[in-house]
Amino acid sequence: MNTSGVQRGTFLLLLAVVTIAFGWLLLPFFGAVMWGIALAILFTPIYRRLLKKMRGRRNLAALATLMLATIVVVIPLTLITVSLVDEVSLVSQMVRSGDISFSNYFQQVVNAVPKWVLDLLNRFGLGNVEGLINQLSQAAARGSQVIATHAVAIGQNTFEFVISFGIMLYLLFFLLRDGTELSRKVRESLPLAKPHTHYLLNKFTTVIRATIKGNIAVAAAQGIIGGVTFSLMGLQGALLWGVLMAFLSLLPAVGAALIWGPVAIYYLAVGQIGHALILIFVGVFVIGLVDNILRPLLVGKDTQMPDYIVLMSTIGGIALFGINGFVIGPLIAALFMASWDLFASSGDDRENVPPPP
Repeated sequence: MNTSGVQRGTFLLLLAVVTIAFGWLLLPFFGAVMWGIALAILFTPIYRRLLKKMRGRRNLAALATLMLATIVVVIPLTLITVSLVDEVSLVSQMVRSGDISFSNYFQQVVNAVPKWVLDLLNRFGLGNVEGLINQLSQAAARGSQVIATHAVAIGQNTFEFVISFGIMLYLLFFLLRDGTELSRKVRESLPLAKPHTHYLLNKFTTVIRATIKGNIAVAAAQGIIGGVTFSLMGLQGALLWGVLMAFLSLLPAVGAALIWGPVAIYYLAVGQIGHALILIFVGVFVIGLVDNILRPLLVGKDTQMPDYIVLMSTIGGIALFGINGFVIGPLIAALFMASWDLFASSGDDRENVPPPP
């Protein structure tokens, strides 16, 4: 028996076991670690500029970058989350008390529909308006209960959030300060060819930067525009609807329209033509242009992935990993495509190698 082979196999087994065990230890803080790495990649160019201005003082440059990241990203998101929890609780209470009744709104829209449209719906078996209203009422009630439950859960998990938040900031500081050395060690440790390692790591950083700058920037722009428009029109829960528009903006072209579209239809049905036209104009020519202009520039161009791949990977990532799927989904898709590109190119290289004598 080859002793060196047995020793190498044993060592690789030990390496796999301890790696899995270490990942298992970090699993409770997966979100904090993931966002710490993502923010470190995003703010590393700023850290390098500050490092030059501060004459190589790594601790001071990392601390300044950490404070900037906290001011620009973390604090606004925390304030929005706290305000959103309060507004969600208020809206769910109003739904349960009947102050907000989606079934009544739907009934008003149905009453404004011409008779020939209702006859056409009846002909295709879609004219059971009362059944639709009952289903809408039940769905609204269930939805309000789910929203209220999640809002209470978020409030009860404040301590866990603070711990994860502290871990993320702590990790972000050291990743900014020692990121270059850590990246070099990762490149040297991976059992891959050096060009392949550089290509995959560059793809990793590029996708994370593009996803955060692209998807989050587009979502924030659409959510802010929609929320401000709803607030100026006096709609209850403008912050909630703005956040929902931001979340649904992952669906290109039609995402935010799933929120502002029904509201515009309601305004048309009740005769508020001015509000309806303003909302349609903002939705089509402002929110729509933000999606059609910013997303291809910030996401598709940098990741070099088709829009449908970005869409499906983002939605799949959110379904599997929650809010972290914003980044994880496109990252997995990009690494999948990059790995297969490398495999295909290596296969072509093997075909071009002349046969041995």
